[in-house]
Amino acid sequence: MSAHVLAVSRNGSHGFSKTPCPAITLLAGLGVEGDAHAGETVKHRSRVAVDPTQPNLRQVHLVHAELFDELRAKGYAIAPGDIGENITTLGLDLLGLPTGALVTIGTAVIEVTGLRNPCIQLDRFRPGLTAAVLDRDSQGRLVRKAGIMGIVRAGGQVRPRDPIGVTLPAEPHRPLERV
Repeated sequence: MSAHVLAVSRNGSHGFSKTPCPAITLLAGLGVEGDAHAGETVKHRSRVAVDPTQPNLRQVHLVHAELFDELRAKGYAIAPGDIGENITTLGLDLLGLPTGALVTIGTAVIEVTGLRNPCIQLDRFRPGLTAAVLDRDSQGRLVRKAGIMGIVRAGGQVRPRDPIGVTLPAEPHRPLERV
């Protein structure tokens, strides 16, 4: 099977992990219906404290399931939803997508806005996990592996096993930066 959704998750409160469910509904301009991070303006507490009027560039969090295999090799048992993602993918190089790429799942379209910045909540969930999702490339630059963030351009239902399509933006492509 080509790139597809492995699991979907949401959490209506500001807890760290999200609960896997049979389906989620993406709402255009808002995010995941019933999720605490849905909204036009920022919902992540640290960002709200700085400026609650900022646009919400983190409406949907996607993580590649291949990261779980890498973490398992480092002694961490991580399952879908555990690290706060809404959509767990399989067979798609999420970290290789450029800013502005469109990820299509059924009728839903997510515009990639950037990288999730690993934070202390990962260590609170599992000690040492923040360091485990960080790496260095061949030039010594920091690589953040904790997934990508996006905004919902077109709504729709998303379920496990749904195929995933990607439309790249016009070149030159801008690499992902933390949002």
